[in-house]
Amino acid sequence: MTTREDCLAMDTKDPLAFTRARFRIPDGVIYLDGNSLGALPVTTSARIDDVIAREWGGDLIRSWNKADWIGLPARVGRRIAPLIGAGEDEAIAADSTSVNLFKLAAAALKHQAPRRVILTECENFPTDLYVLQGLGGLLGSAVELRTVSRNGLIHALTEDVALVALTHTDYKTGEIHDMAAINTAAHKIGALTLWDLSHSAGAMELALNRDGADLAIGCGYKYLNGGPGAPAYLFVARRLQDKLVQPLSGWMGHAAPFDFSDRYRPANGTLRFLSGTPVVLGMAALEEGLKTFDGISMREVEAKAGALGGLFLCLTEEQCGDAGFVIACPRDSAKRGSQVCLRHSEGYPIMQALITEGVIGDFRAPDTLRFGFAPLYTRYVDVFDAVAKLSEIIRHERWREDRFRIRAAVT
Repeated sequence: MTTREDCLAMDTKDPLAFTRARFRIPDGVIYLDGNSLGALPVTTSARIDDVIAREWGGDLIRSWNKADWIGLPARVGRRIAPLIGAGEDEAIAADSTSVNLFKLAAAALKHQAPRRVILTECENFPTDLYVLQGLGGLLGSAVELRTVSRNGLIHALTEDVALVALTHTDYKTGEIHDMAAINTAAHKIGALTLWDLSHSAGAMELALNRDGADLAIGCGYKYLNGGPGAPAYLFVARRLQDKLVQPLSGWMGHAAPFDFSDRYRPANGTLRFLSGTPVVLGMAALEEGLKTFDGISMREVEAKAGALGGLFLCLTEEQCGDAGFVIACPRDSAKRGSQVCLRHSEGYPIMQALITEGVIGDFRAPDTLRFGFAPLYTRYVDVFDAVAKLSEIIRHERWREDRFRIRAAVT
């Protein structure tokens, strides 16, 4: 049996223990939802105050040059690049994850013509499916969206596939794809790959170039700690950057935007994948979030993520083994992202009761409780205390209160 004292000892030996001080964690809260929204870095408030008061308030429009607002997308991209195993000229911050998915999927289809099939999995993140469905509706017969089960992906790689679009870490089960193997199989039949890294980047060691990825997207507000609605980012392998034509040819992607030419001419490299004016406040907050990774080994981050998840599963089986929970994530940490998922027929009210006790996770319909571990600020003792609270709620049946069955707009 693992004791609370054991967990405190693990925290003492944790090589990442010092990074918790980089975040503002409310007293009395165990935050296990970093896979939905990262915690607030302690430097972000001051940075945003400075951008508003000095850069915007004092220097006004001059800050596009003086504070290098215009360089934020590339500068933030250079900070993201080492976290995803990319070259510093292969990542850029822009738009939202959904917009970036649309841009890169459309660009890949054009590049791969006359191939017309986008292959994805039924279990993909719903928004990604919606965007790909929308692209199919827009282009009509020029594209076919082919969805298969996760186990059927490799067998579905036929010669007509233009693009394989997948989420690296499954949002509901935490299961991760073997990126290198899928890239190799896709390239063997001439297809490109596009990875959604939203539930992976910042929580595990990624190596897009080593594993042969072509394209990738991801959000900035989960493990990257960029704040609610933070800008997203995209990755385009260097070998493809000047071969792809992205469909949203806005002025920030122009080779010379301030020449104000009436003819579009794409910029070189990843700059061509920009569209409109960057969101300065959001970019500044994301840049501060990324600074929380300074001096950090992503290998150590991934190792701690696996250990936290393994501890949660072990403690849950010890303390809640007869409560009706079904483990809905891989037990092997090598196959699991930085989250643990439990299924229960009363999952929603159980999670709401847990939140009122100061343990914040989230719920995904129809019956999944998700617990995300952000290795930079989640402690081993947090995991112990969270499971103890869960056990107490189950034992005393607190989740049966009517208030916990009222569905909120965001679950």
